[in-house]
Amino acid sequence: MANESRPCPCDIGDRFDYGGRGQEVQVEHIKAYVCKPPAGTDRAVIVIHDIFGWQLPNTRYIADMLTANGYIAICPDFFVGQEAWKPSNDWASFDDWVKTRDAGKIDKEVDVVIKYLKDQCGVKKIGVIGFCWGGAAVQHLMLKNPHLKTGVSLYGVIRRFADKHSLLHPTFFIFGEKDDIIPLEQVTLLEQKLKQNCKVDYEVKIYPGQTHGFVHRKREDINPQDKPYIEEGRKDMINWLNKYL
Repeated sequence: MANESRPCPCDIGDRFDYGGRGQEVQVEHIKAYVCKPPAGTDRAVIVIHDIFGWQLPNTRYIADMLTANGYIAICPDFFVGQEAWKPSNDWASFDDWVKTRDAGKIDKEVDVVIKYLKDQCGVKKIGVIGFCWGGAAVQHLMLKNPHLKTGVSLYGVIRRFADKHSLLHPTFFIFGEKDDIIPLEQVTLLEQKLKQNCKVDYEVKIYPGQTHGFVHRKREDINPQDKPYIEEGRKDMINWLNKYL
């Protein structure tokens, strides 16, 4: 991670005061937040949370934004009942904590969610987005899951899948220029590797002056200088999903 005392800057940003428009459901062994558009649709997006878990209001805000754009959005508890990280936790224990929550070992849960979307919601096309820990999970899924059409990885921790670039599906990577946990040299290397190995459409975009978590962890109304980039990141995410779903 970035350093021993502060191994992850995921507490940068704001906790939204937001209740959510969807509902919590039980999908086999997983709890999940689901929001559906009133008009009905056969397109869905799986939202993969960051280290703060599936109940973070910020993540539900983004899920509801997807629904406002015509998608069924589902944010499952990919920690499967294990506690999410709390800002009050000791960062010195973070590495041990995250080892028990591997972003590359969510395949069983994703399969359960896909089955639910197809069988219970009539979904035919499924994409995935994820933030930080969830962004790394998106890259993992884009390398191997045949049932997903596309993905958006928002500041996904590159080093977790540093040597894997043969993506199966179109993938959009969002990074902040000032992200302490993902140095720009890692982003440059990712681009080089994708250029060499990737046979599908992809895009890597760096947003000027932005820190880790900016798309879902910063409030536009109290960060006026960041507002254009927050809005641009969200618009880019929606446009990518619209293109491939």
